[in-house]
Amino acid sequence: MTAIAPSPSRIQATCLPVLDPFFLPAVLWNRAYRELAGDRADSRQLDLALVRPDGTAFRWSSPLLPETAEHAGMTLRYVERILKFLLWQKGGSRVLISGAPELVPALAAIYGPAGAREFDSTFIGQKIFGEPISFQAVAKEELPVESSETIALGRHLGGCRIGFDLGGSDRKCAAVVDGEVVFSEEIVWDPYFQSDPSYHIEGVQDSLLRAAAHLPRVDAIGGSSAGVYVNNEVRAASLFRGVSEADFEARIRGMFFELQERWENIPFEVVNDGEVTALAGSMSLNENAVLGVAMGTSEAAGYVDPNGSIRPWLNELAFAPVDYRENGPLDEWSGDEGCGVQFFSQQGVARLAKAAGFEFGNMPFPEQLVEVQTAMKAGDERARQIYETIGVCFGYAIAHYADFYEIRNLLILGRVTSGEGGSIIIAEAEKVLATEFPELRIKLVVPDEKTKRHGQAVAAASLAAV
Repeated sequence: MTAIAPSPSRIQATCLPVLDPFFLPAVLWNRAYRELAGDRADSRQLDLALVRPDGTAFRWSSPLLPETAEHAGMTLRYVERILKFLLWQKGGSRVLISGAPELVPALAAIYGPAGAREFDSTFIGQKIFGEPISFQAVAKEELPVESSETIALGRHLGGCRIGFDLGGSDRKCAAVVDGEVVFSEEIVWDPYFQSDPSYHIEGVQDSLLRAAAHLPRVDAIGGSSAGVYVNNEVRAASLFRGVSEADFEARIRGMFFELQERWENIPFEVVNDGEVTALAGSMSLNENAVLGVAMGTSEAAGYVDPNGSIRPWLNELAFAPVDYRENGPLDEWSGDEGCGVQFFSQQGVARLAKAAGFEFGNMPFPEQLVEVQTAMKAGDERARQIYETIGVCFGYAIAHYADFYEIRNLLILGRVTSGEGGSIIIAEAEKVLATEFPELRIKLVVPDEKTKRHGQAVAAASLAAV
């Protein structure tokens, strides 16, 4: 699929990333397309529903250019890129389309076997929702209504609680009494290539027992972990990549139910770590409508809505497109171009380091990030340009995210944002927002030291109501 673009006169990025001058902001491309469609009397309306097997539905609508050979490629590009965003933001396996039936076979081919988006169909469809992604043309009145449910988790601080967070290099756990941390620790572990499910289950149990030793009783347990969790069930998570499919189904998928039984079925909740990060930020700021973005090994995200609730969305923005150029930076895992992980993670730093003139060879990404941070401290202009580039791209990405989320506060964290480099990223992003998108009122914030130390644990411990 080629990146057929709307009229170039409608895409004029005011701020150019110094090391990535061909970056084509998704937000500008999409708005240019909508302007083209809106300028025409013969434009049409697309109504799309993304539906899960349990009936949960999400809706999206947009004007489209008329169905002609001239506009076909541009329209397919527009809808496919936004559908990709919706799949990873909200999650679903059944795509219902009204108003543009010609898109159904084209999208089915793209997301089908051997199609360009086969990875997305397999991961989201099969792994998360248990069925391949499907497409169907329907009449508008046949589309389901938008689901507005929220997950009533978090902000429960009373009693004696345990909060844990499972990462790729350590597992954190804390004992919390009435919202105050009385004990916390990090234990190094190596989960990625451990094939025995007991390694994972007993490792978590060990941390829970250590925390419980500092409490008179345990009223509730809450946890966060990278991956996709639905109603405490593990659907997909890189932590368990070493476990066979059979052992995953037999032990890992229901591991938190097993642990809950060991703790006499007290309230026990586990959600994605991005959601807990956003919740921690919301609790610290005493603000809602918070999108949290962590730039670390990958790009992790979480969202607290304007009512202070977590929604049952995926928020896996690492896979969401932010750059629409043709032949853009390639995500090695999904095989797609222009996704957030190639800009807002240590992978993005490594990509830009080469453009800046650093020669790191086959050095692992975490070590390359350390080298760039060291160079930044030494006043190396090349390092500064890396952070400036990330910041400009991030500013446009924030505006893009704002087309899909209601955002008043954007919480920024992660190893990439440490030190002076993080300040440069924020300054450049704020410059883009002020220059290009003055109508957006989004405050960029960095968590304070207390939130960094204990916020995640307290937020995780607060998930379950007693």
